[in-house]
Amino acid sequence: MTNEARSRSRSAARLAAVQALYQQEMEGTPVARLLKEFHDHRLGATIEEAQYVEAERSFFDDIVTGVSARGTEIDELISRRLATGWRLERLDRPMRALLRAGAYELLARNDVPVGSVISEYVDVAHAFYDKRESGFVNGVLDAVAKDARAAPAG
Repeated sequence: MTNEARSRSRSAARLAAVQALYQQEMEGTPVARLLKEFHDHRLGATIEEAQYVEAERSFFDDIVTGVSARGTEIDELISRRLATGWRLERLDRPMRALLRAGAYELLARNDVPVGSVISEYVDVAHAFYDKRESGFVNGVLDAVAKDARAAPAG
């Protein structure tokens, strides 16, 4: 797989992970069933005559299962970086899913550079929101990165 193809595949995995996390919060779908549903029906599928890029399944799985497994830690990390008076619950569900996926990657995927993670999730934000919200994602994830990647690599 070329670097460009891998990059597109990971971008598709990130977008799908945000959608899956949103669905999980809306419906309470167990992670195993959620992964199976996305593998069988969403990743790389043709929906409404649009062919979706084949997502890197292992990357998608890692983000979804990682956010689920480390949810409390991730929510605390994000909450510390929201403006005074703001709580994570005040953000809409797509934004929470997006920030959780990005924060997970910053915490657990040291193989992905900080700038790439932030840029990718700002791009995902453009799929759902206007420029203002994309700037919010950039600011929060940049602040989260300072916490998540602060510890020296051991």
